Amino acid sequence: MEHPFDEIPGVVSVTSGYTGGQKQNPTYKEVSAGGTGHAESVQVVYDPTKVTYEKLLNVFWHNIDPTVRDRQFCDTGHQYRSAIFYHNEEQKRLAIQSMETLEKSNPFKEPIVTEIVQATEFYPAEDYHQHYYKKNPIRYKYYRGRCGRDQRLRELWGSASGH
Repeated sequence: MEHPFDEIPGVVSVTSGYTGGQKQNPTYKEVSAGGTGHAESVQVVYDPTKVTYEKLLNVFWHNIDPTVRDRQFCDTGHQYRSAIFYHNEEQKRLAIQSMETLEKSNPFKEPIVTEIVQATEFYPAEDYHQHYYKKNPIRYKYYRGRCGRDQRLRELWGSASGH
């Protein structure tokens, strides 16, 4: 999820990590094995004078499959749930509004199961996970293709990028 947000003017930084769990300072190995309660996530810092929260929500929706529970493409488990972790009531309101708008347009055969929950402490992932798509472009492309990510995004949204 770093890649789509990195390309948006006004986004200051995108950090891979974990949130929504119980264990303090979890490692990638612990989170990916399940059991910590965390979701693999990204923390997006942005300049609201250059990009709106609504735009970020739109990019989020168009880069996930909101119709599956505890899975994103070939990654399965509660740590791969789709969720919007809001930091204040305005973000919560806008996230709910964006989901309701999506539900009203009814673009999917299945219901939307993405969670909208209060953010908890965010733990940055280890350095080798930060901007993986830039550091390992061949592996990243292979992973996206092997997992059917781009194909599923095209089925859901008509494109594989969403921005």
